[in-house]
Amino acid sequence: MKLNTITRTLFMGAGLSLALTGCSEPEQKQTSQTSPETKTEAPAGEPKLAEVQELVRGNGAEVASLDPHKTQGVPESHVIRDLLEGLVNQDADGNVIPGVAERWENKDNKVFTFYLRKDAKWSNGDPVTAHDFEYSFKRVVDPNTASPYSWYVAYTHMLNAKDIVDGTKDKDTLGVKALDDHTLQVTLDTAVPYLVKMMGHTTMKPVNQKVVEKYGDQWTKPEHFVGNGAYVVDNWVINERIDLKRNEQYWDNENTTLDKVTFLPIENQVSEMNRFLAGEIDMTYEIPNEHFRRLKQEHPEDLSIVGNLCSYYYIFNTKREPFDDVRVRKALSYAIDRNVVTDALLGQGQKPAYFLTPEITAGFSPELPAYAKMTQEERDAEAKRLLKEAGFDESNPLDFSLLYNTSENHKKLAVAIGQMWKDKLGVNVELNNQEWKTYLSTKDEGDFDVARAGWCGDYNEASTFLTLMRSTNTSGGVHYDSKAYDAIMQKAMETTDDAEREQLYLDAEAQMAKDMPIAPIYQYVKARLLSPKVGGFPANNAEEKIYSKDLYIKAE
Repeated sequence: MKLNTITRTLFMGAGLSLALTGCSEPEQKQTSQTSPETKTEAPAGEPKLAEVQELVRGNGAEVASLDPHKTQGVPESHVIRDLLEGLVNQDADGNVIPGVAERWENKDNKVFTFYLRKDAKWSNGDPVTAHDFEYSFKRVVDPNTASPYSWYVAYTHMLNAKDIVDGTKDKDTLGVKALDDHTLQVTLDTAVPYLVKMMGHTTMKPVNQKVVEKYGDQWTKPEHFVGNGAYVVDNWVINERIDLKRNEQYWDNENTTLDKVTFLPIENQVSEMNRFLAGEIDMTYEIPNEHFRRLKQEHPEDLSIVGNLCSYYYIFNTKREPFDDVRVRKALSYAIDRNVVTDALLGQGQKPAYFLTPEITAGFSPELPAYAKMTQEERDAEAKRLLKEAGFDESNPLDFSLLYNTSENHKKLAVAIGQMWKDKLGVNVELNNQEWKTYLSTKDEGDFDVARAGWCGDYNEASTFLTLMRSTNTSGGVHYDSKAYDAIMQKAMETTDDAEREQLYLDAEAQMAKDMPIAPIYQYVKARLLSPKVGGFPANNAEEKIYSKDLYIKAE
């Protein structure tokens, strides 16, 4: 590949190197053992198990909370997925499979009945019942809980959910009811054919009412924690580690192999990589972009690259000058050379993004917007014209800050894109990095000019991305606040015609391309270092839902 002048400058300024694409798929066999205490040889044809069944994972950042109703990030979901089990889970290929619910049925996609397994227990020995789910769903939508994901329940169309979130109805009017200890009924105000998929999200996991009411916000401390997942919290040292041990009360404990799982909140990808190469970590959260080529050459057996249902983008604060001017937003978006980002700066198989919804999303066939069909030179020329028309040029340069959460990879992309903006448009960008919890708060409160963001699907359907930009969605849309977009998505949520819904999804993407509230940059792949001794890794799960109960350590 030939490098133009701007690309060469970016490599020097950001300290990045060219990277080759590649993919490795660890085997996905699963084994079981005769008892939690006794390690045995695996059945014939399956890998022999290591004597010590312990896994150490890099997790990117310190979790904001372990309360599933008060979190919104990927690092939190990774841990909570091991600690709490919802109605449904996913298998290694991303298919919905039973969790606490053994089976389910529905009437007209509006009334769903879940039948819970009778052997599900909390880690304190109490049975898990339908009443636990009724309490938990009502807790999420209760404004007193202040759940950052309360909007998610509203988007399930659970009866009265939106009104409860808005504070106009009582939480007890929510369309969820325990018909008996093992039968849960969910009633919607409109048909939602993918409702069962949505039940697999972190927010829809249950909490133990007695424990929550006894300890309040302190219920997630190791000494208080009660969960119904395959593991429980054993030790938690803030900014250092979270250790999980097996939940002996878990209904499928006899088929769980790992005895201990440790999550390390390492924000520096180089440090995480070095600890992996030193044998201290079995699975990294990600890898430093500039080391990708070397890792592929020197450690191909440790490199895992899989498709990921995620998009990387920059948010414009449309409620703050000058980003309330669509010409400024479009100028900055057009000037980002996405091919340089994906091919040169990342180079792991990522795709340039011109829409929010990834192409691998089930049932979604995107149409490229007009600006995506231009050459980069044409986009650059139009960006200059738009910015000048908005009143910014050499005599009056645009100055603003770019917010991102602490991460070397995010920093290097911010430096590179900032350089593109400076070289092409004369823009001056101040980089502002914040640790994860502070970054989330700053972004959600709208205290920024432009902010780095990423979104991974909560379920495999286009609405998991497109509902994000509705004005009622505090995780993203509040910074857009478009009545036209809201109307399109409202119609998409109400229609029972699949073809009409798919067209409305395309219309929503077209509206975003017109308004440019975000600058889509690339569609993810997930690249990480994964020890070959880790078995059961779900390489074909597009949402990267990894359950430690399905993993195991192979003998050397």
